[in-house]
Amino acid sequence: MHTTMDTMTNDAPLDTTTREAAPRSSPTATARYAKCIEVSQRVRWDIERDVIRGRRFDFDQKFLPDGLSRVPDLAFLRPAEARFLSQIQGRTYANMFALVERFIGAKVIELSRDHGLGDQVAFEALVRLTDEELKHQALFRRLDAMAAAGMPEGYRFVPEPNVVASAVLAKSTWAVLGLVLDIELFSQAHYRSSIAPDPDLSALWKDVFLFHWKEESQHAIVDELEWRRCDATLTAEERERGVDDLIALVADVDGTVQLQARADADYFLRCAGRAFSAAEQDAVHDTLKKAYRWQYIVTGVQEPRFADVLQALVTPGQLDRIGRALAPIVAHVAS
Repeated sequence: MHTTMDTMTNDAPLDTTTREAAPRSSPTATARYAKCIEVSQRVRWDIERDVIRGRRFDFDQKFLPDGLSRVPDLAFLRPAEARFLSQIQGRTYANMFALVERFIGAKVIELSRDHGLGDQVAFEALVRLTDEELKHQALFRRLDAMAAAGMPEGYRFVPEPNVVASAVLAKSTWAVLGLVLDIELFSQAHYRSSIAPDPDLSALWKDVFLFHWKEESQHAIVDELEWRRCDATLTAEERERGVDDLIALVADVDGTVQLQARADADYFLRCAGRAFSAAEQDAVHDTLKKAYRWQYIVTGVQEPRFADVLQALVTPGQLDRIGRALAPIVAHVAS
């Protein structure tokens, strides 16, 4: 019996004439992928050795800064209550990043196949990004366990990561890359504008997002390169469907954060140690809903770099359609 391998001799080379050439990156794009690799190598860190370093959380300090948590809007809270609410939000913040990095890693490893037999620099940049996102998931799972050790029982992270990831990945690649770039950019904006400058945050918490920011800065560059590469292959009809999918993804994110805001508000009200009036309870619920919409949607779409890339890829009519879909969320956050 002859096998396929038996017929592959030096006299019968593999016929590649009908194979489609692997997509090539432009020299400029390859240089940008190469820079991401260089920085990735330079800032590489380890969860236990560099970030945790044997420490535990200080529960006498806040986790999430006021600029993200919106806790100061609840003037009736006592200082310890305000601090506890920031810690609940901080725990959810870590879990949300673990959630989104589940589908980011899966999408990027899928995209890496486009470069596997082509631009090896781009291929390495995407593989490195995936490896780092897996590490970030492990870091955030570690944080949740550490937070649980010092917080009352009953906290619940509502979204199931694999279910959410499957739903996101069912959308068009163009839309998923738009959402991913938005997430990577707002994570950086949060660190620069709110987390790093706040002297009252847990030192460990600040370090977690310092190290996260170091790697996410490179991820956003790769995301933009891949989004533009994907966009260049689309027909007008495919891009229109991509816009529809992006609007749908934002609506899904909004539904997810509203569910978690409700769960976190209920947890806070159960564990705060005193009764609140009906009006105060309503205020807690509404403030967390605003805070989560602000954190996970509005800060991203208002980031100038995201707005510039989006505007370059869509028509004015499509941009207007996206803006109208976002308008009720933005208005609620501003109210």
